[in-house]
Amino acid sequence: MAHCSRCLIPWGQYDGVYLIEVDRVLRPGGYWILSGPPINWQKHWKGWERTKEDLNEEQTRIENVAKSLCWKKVAHRGDLAIWQKPINHLNCKTNPKFTQTPPFCPVHNPDSAWYMDIETCVTRLPEVSSNEQVAGGAIANWPKRLHMVPPRVTSGSIEGVTPEIFQQDVILWNKRISYYKTVNNQLGQPGRHRNLLDMNAFLGGFAASLVKDPLWVMNIVPVEAKVDTLGAIYERGLIGTYQSWCEAMSTYPRTYDLIHADSVFTIYQHKCEMEDIMLEMDRILRPEGSVIIRDDVDLLVKIKNNADGLNWDSQIVDHEDGPMVREKLLFAVKLYWTAPADIDQA
Repeated sequence: MAHCSRCLIPWGQYDGVYLIEVDRVLRPGGYWILSGPPINWQKHWKGWERTKEDLNEEQTRIENVAKSLCWKKVAHRGDLAIWQKPINHLNCKTNPKFTQTPPFCPVHNPDSAWYMDIETCVTRLPEVSSNEQVAGGAIANWPKRLHMVPPRVTSGSIEGVTPEIFQQDVILWNKRISYYKTVNNQLGQPGRHRNLLDMNAFLGGFAASLVKDPLWVMNIVPVEAKVDTLGAIYERGLIGTYQSWCEAMSTYPRTYDLIHADSVFTIYQHKCEMEDIMLEMDRILRPEGSVIIRDDVDLLVKIKNNADGLNWDSQIVDHEDGPMVREKLLFAVKLYWTAPADIDQA
């Protein structure tokens, strides 16, 4: 579902490009909800200090763009209007009502979103054989969808990720989370952590293993990762986004209670400086927030030196499979500290 409340975006203008982008990010059968101008303008037009004609024209443009995208208006009550994206595109071009549908985009990866221009073409849904079939595969209701193999994995659209690999990932992260809570009790303290960030989420296994805890996880798929798994994360009912850790993250400072980094520094070893990534981690981590880093022991020793420089209280511990594994773990806590008085005065 995508929701817009009084966001005042010109949805009907510029060939409907903003609604076309909403269409791209909605899954088949997903919903778009609009409240605020121009919805229910008949009641509010005086308070909005706009004319009836202007607001009616704006709503008409929105309705026309929605129809051109083959969306169905499922509700319009009071200040809310709700549209639904079709579950497939089988009838989109053949139905006379949709003759003004924008052209389908050329064949490309519809999940590409990092530094991509939005386009005035419709992202084509996967082919289906019947009107009732959900393009790309049906998704179970929550919480079953969290544990089912995502349709993107079942269809083989994520290179190198099979249903067997997905099931192995589930088992792996249940084991790792259990180890985290045993070695470092911070994850086991109710209420200590609410906002978590997984810097390299893969299939969302870290977040899925914590689903019964009173917290939420922002799952990051690095732009530089070998495979793009963000769609599978959303199909599991989790939330996430893309990010290049060579750049600043678009978030408030001191936002997260815990940051988890699995092999992040291996991914970026020859792409940008370790110190820059750790400074960004420090910026978005609250005081007394926690860090868990998994990586090769040689990298982790360098990471430990930087953690000490950031005044993190840190320790390196063995892998859950024992000391003979080269991958190690670093647990850290960001400490409260203040600048010396002479620096403050300067």
